Amino acid sequence: MIEDKDLQSIQQARRLIKKAKAAQKEFEKFSSEKIDAIVEKVAKAAMKEAEVLAKMAVEETGFGKWKDKFIKNKIASEKLYEYIKDMKTLGIIHEDKEKKIVEIGTPVGVITALIPSTNPTSTVIYKTLIALKSGNAVIFSPHPSAMKCTSKTVEVLRRAAVEAGAPEGLIGCLTELAMEGTNELMMHDDVSLILATGGTAMVKAAYSSGTPALGVGPGNVPVFIERSADIPAAVCKILASKTFDNGTVCASEQAIVTERCIAEEVKKAFIKQGGYFLTGEKLEKVVGIMERPNGGMNPKVVGKSAQAIAEMAGIDIPAGTKVLICEEKGVGKNYPFSKEKLTALLAFYTVEDWQEACELCFELLENGGIGHTLSIHSNNEKIIKEFALRKPVSRFLVNTPSTQGAIGLSTNLAPAFTLGCGTVGGNATSDNVGPMHLINIRRMAYGVDDLGIQPEEAKMIDRIDIEQITKLVLEQLKNY
Repeated sequence: MIEDKDLQSIQQARRLIKKAKAAQKEFEKFSSEKIDAIVEKVAKAAMKEAEVLAKMAVEETGFGKWKDKFIKNKIASEKLYEYIKDMKTLGIIHEDKEKKIVEIGTPVGVITALIPSTNPTSTVIYKTLIALKSGNAVIFSPHPSAMKCTSKTVEVLRRAAVEAGAPEGLIGCLTELAMEGTNELMMHDDVSLILATGGTAMVKAAYSSGTPALGVGPGNVPVFIERSADIPAAVCKILASKTFDNGTVCASEQAIVTERCIAEEVKKAFIKQGGYFLTGEKLEKVVGIMERPNGGMNPKVVGKSAQAIAEMAGIDIPAGTKVLICEEKGVGKNYPFSKEKLTALLAFYTVEDWQEACELCFELLENGGIGHTLSIHSNNEKIIKEFALRKPVSRFLVNTPSTQGAIGLSTNLAPAFTLGCGTVGGNATSDNVGPMHLINIRRMAYGVDDLGIQPEEAKMIDRIDIEQITKLVLEQLKNY
């Protein structure tokens, strides 16, 4: 009997991998129709339990709002299913008859999926559906503070998959939690790919494991309100995004940047719609609780409402306040509001023009969000395009809430909870990750040019034929 927690975790990880490998080998032989039927059954099961799982997540982690987590669960199940159901992922997925190339999709194998505490249930649903749709097995490693809701979600999906005909072991979850067990899931030879969603350290560990990994970077998202914008509408959308699940989505806005000529109007709009500008002692008290001594974000404020943060800081704010705002003066480690804040806190910057805004947004992105997302509210297409061409981001969102836009709720981007940041953000992809990222593509190519390459016998026959034809022609000419 193994008593050490780390050894128990490693042993469980190995058992899960062994079962997953065997299950995946069986699963990849299924027809596309059977796989699609299993995916549909799993999506429906997730949708049926979406509310219960959302409430569990909030109760266990203390992050966010259950109604918004319910919406996230719906996106991860219902909306994602509609998006992927007709995708060709396995077998012949594309044929170019003119170029004589056939593309064949094959599963990558066993996937390890790392799950964050901020979006524990929706991320499990999302990763399960894209893994199964691409013919893979998936094993989850929960965040310790979200183990119950994560493992419950996995159990709901596992049961639905087995009832629909999937082999046992295709969907698994580490419940003996220890870093050693997670490392085993990442580094084992029979694991083909890691899907890493979470903090920077965890994503780096995934990339350093020696196993191919798809991870994401932090999202210090600036939003620029340009002078031509519909200001009340822009403010309304920013607040709807920032308050969605109390800011726990990494694509939520972190800093407002606006031009001096409209700054007062923008401030008034924020105040009117529920923004509260912190000053003096109140600002100092909030700064005192929002970070750890080392400068990292205090997990106690993550996913909290403005009122909860105010109570934690010991300050009074107006009833109905949605977001606490600080007029920040700079960018960097000495300016706490210039960093990513997965909660109801926003920085506010005033610049002279869009060119200065462009430079400031770049600084903010470099301060922990490069490659992720940038948002703009403007009706000036020239400036919108200038921003899009110059900014090192993977999602550039126009006149839409950043959170809802990035995850594909208010835009036509792929519904996803793993948002790649590209190589500039240290990631292997800049896409919203989906089933097509979880397959290998085998290309069958027919020869279209023999390059003059022939066997010696064929060359001799060619020479004999030419000599015989020449002789016959000369004989015929003699008759004239």
